[in-house]
Amino acid sequence: MDENRTLTIKEMPPQLRPREKLLRDGVGRLTDAELLALLMGTGNPKSRESVLDLAHRILAFLSSGCGDENVLRQLLDTSVEQLCVIAGVGVAKASSLVAAAELGRRISAEVPRGEEIGGPEDAARMLMADMRYLDREHFRVILLNTKHQVLGVELVSIGGLDSSAAHPREIFKQGVKRSAAAVILAHNHPSGDPTPSGEDVQITRRLVGAGEVLGMEVLDHIIIGDDCYVSLRRQGTGWHDTLDDRSRSEGE
Repeated sequence: MDENRTLTIKEMPPQLRPREKLLRDGVGRLTDAELLALLMGTGNPKSRESVLDLAHRILAFLSSGCGDENVLRQLLDTSVEQLCVIAGVGVAKASSLVAAAELGRRISAEVPRGEEIGGPEDAARMLMADMRYLDREHFRVILLNTKHQVLGVELVSIGGLDSSAAHPREIFKQGVKRSAAAVILAHNHPSGDPTPSGEDVQITRRLVGAGEVLGMEVLDHIIIGDDCYVSLRRQGTGWHDTLDDRSRSEGE
């Protein structure tokens, strides 16, 4: 055998071949390294390193910045160029890995139409997988019908929540277009801490009031952190303030 030739999965002992293990035991039994190996197919052609050994080195590379937690998730923040720094990983392998990570992200972000939102925990569960790791603030709106079933989720802005990004016109535009009866506001805190800021509270008050004028109730404002969330409605933030303002106005 040519010592410079790539060692393929087919040349590995049958018991070590990820594809055979998948067919025999199911994909859920494969390790992270075996899944990466299946995506790449071949190892390092220069050192004749097996594809599984290469996969383990890729995982070690990804874990260098995050420890042992959320290693595979690091692929979402790793570019093709960064992966190509690893010996034995070329553009083809790196592209396959990055594409697979993005495919997984899109699947997890898909929101089934018609799902009923019964409370903030349902909204947070729907958005958590996609929003908890975002490195910039994303502001989204969940559109609901009269039965609080999901009509869709719209991205309003990226890059920070401010008065211009959260203008009522942008927030409610899609809701009006799709005849939504109610909306749930949501944005993430890249720090992982979902504690509301003063600006979060001010914008919530403004949008709750705008929703009342439009006849489109703002049911909640969810702030997504790292596997945690805060419901401003449950805290009373923004809603009580708006009601207090109205009571004062009526009293005058």
